Amino acid sequence: MTWTIAGTLTVLPAAEHPELLADPVAKALVALDASRVGVAEIDPDLADTAAFCEHYGSPLSASANCVVVLGKRGGDERPAACLVLATTRADVNGVLRRRLDVRKASFAPMELAVEQSGMAYGGITPVGLPREWPLYVDAAVAAAPELVIGSGIRGSKLLVPGDLMAALPGAEVVENLAR
Repeated sequence: MTWTIAGTLTVLPAAEHPELLADPVAKALVALDASRVGVAEIDPDLADTAAFCEHYGSPLSASANCVVVLGKRGGDERPAACLVLATTRADVNGVLRRRLDVRKASFAPMELAVEQSGMAYGGITPVGLPREWPLYVDAAVAAAPELVIGSGIRGSKLLVPGDLMAALPGAEVVENLAR
């Protein structure tokens, strides 16, 4: 597959390079159309979206961030993830809070997100998240022909089509999830 958003990245077939993926991501790729997923090795110090895009020449508008949130209602905690374009912000206290049916929703503590996902902070991706977590995908992400997302580690990025993210197990496409 040819990736128009790759900038200076060398994109390889993700299924053939599990060493560039967190373990849960590599395992989850088996259930996907892996021919539509690329992986590119990057400098881990440049994993944050803005630094990555600037250095590798990949457009910010084609990057999506996976945000792990924690909703609370009484003593019940409900983790979830949402995937939004990097040029937007997830509406955590509006749309997401209502979707989770909780009184309060906020970004999950880093330790919880890392421990429960099995992925590195700054590399968390929707591919391979715990099955019990709801995954909310912004409609703009689902409609994107090509995206750069995390790979579960800080040393690489995945290149994926938006429709594949919308088809992940447990994913729900949500209009106006991001602002």
